[in-house]
Amino acid sequence: MLELATKPDQLIDMRGVCRSFPKASGGDLLVLDRVDLTIRPGEIIGLLGRSGSGKSTLLRIIAGLISPSSGQAQCRGEAIKGPPQGIAMVFQSFALFPWLTVLENVEFGLEAKGVDRAGRRKRALAAIDLIGLDGFESAYPKELSGGMRQRVGFARALVVHPDLLLMDEPFSALDVLTAETLRTDIIDLWIEGRLPIKSVLMVTHNIEEAVLMCDRILVLSSSPGRISTEIKVTLSHPRNRLDPSFRQLVDTIYANMTQKAEPPLASLEGIPGSGVGMVLNHVSTNLLAGLIEAVAAEPYNGHADLPDLAGQLQLEADEIFHLGESLQLLRLAQLSEGDLTLTDAGRKFANLDTDARKRLFAEHLVTYVPLISLIRRVLDERPSHTAPAARFRNELEDYMSEEYADETIHTVISWGRYAELFSYDEQAERFSLENPQ
Repeated sequence: MLELATKPDQLIDMRGVCRSFPKASGGDLLVLDRVDLTIRPGEIIGLLGRSGSGKSTLLRIIAGLISPSSGQAQCRGEAIKGPPQGIAMVFQSFALFPWLTVLENVEFGLEAKGVDRAGRRKRALAAIDLIGLDGFESAYPKELSGGMRQRVGFARALVVHPDLLLMDEPFSALDVLTAETLRTDIIDLWIEGRLPIKSVLMVTHNIEEAVLMCDRILVLSSSPGRISTEIKVTLSHPRNRLDPSFRQLVDTIYANMTQKAEPPLASLEGIPGSGVGMVLNHVSTNLLAGLIEAVAAEPYNGHADLPDLAGQLQLEADEIFHLGESLQLLRLAQLSEGDLTLTDAGRKFANLDTDARKRLFAEHLVTYVPLISLIRRVLDERPSHTAPAARFRNELEDYMSEEYADETIHTVISWGRYAELFSYDEQAERFSLENPQ
């Protein structure tokens, strides 16, 4: 067994960590594969990756909420078996107790640690004041805005003076202005040395957020999750989003996250991630058509820089990636090195009327999406020209989780309806041909 030689200055040391989850159809789905990670005092680390890359799973292993399937994870030289001392977590969903006041919510963790009443009160009031909630001690969560509730979440985590603060997309549920204000406040407190913590590990989908806050960014690849790249951010604080060096880092990360986004090979039946076993992220055909139109028009003229395009269309990185990869799968665009370039078919699509667009979309669906091709073939061959969705969902679950199988089925229903390749009865959960040939 691999033995970890944890150094005194290492808060977390992970070596060869894998994590699998059982599939409904039997077997295991590998989510994390051979992850190595070290966290030392004095740094903010960002975990970036696509949906399904295992970021939150990795965070939960460190928090002691789940165990690795294999490999070793240590906190201060001790194997992580249950929540380690000195680690606190801030969640995306606030996770406050609605029946407790702000003060009582913040005190809760200290009470569980056995801190006496006077000590709890003193430390909780200090944390509330630090995080900017002075005067709201007696308020209940329902009386607070989303930003204020998340501040309570931060205060509750900070009051225990953790060595490591874990943050799972802590700003994603907030509006843009509130999120920016809270990010700035947290960074200011960190720079001033006023946060009672040693290090931060933050999961985020937001590339600019990672560059704005972090000293080190780890990019996870997907299916399964592996650390593909480590990027050190040496820009001094406060960081300016318009600084050319800042923009260059954002561009580099976009390029890194798209450089291996080659279209899956439709001919490789039975291989996870290709053929019928290909996971399809649900994006609407309206958004796909709108993106093609935007890239085809001025100022892009068929070729767009992803960070700029995402900013113009007010899309998060994950959203623009899903759209771009769907267009690439359909051979309507090419996604590479942080750029999106329309193919000849994509340019043609932009100039067609609605009916012609549907016909072109249908041709590309049948040619390049094996599951849709299979559904259409089954419907054509059956005398009834119908088939239950379960017939295809069960096949998908041989290659992916139930959640991804459901999303993939949802996607083919949406795309197939738009292209008028088949109909779908939601109540009966059956595909059919309206006008079988």
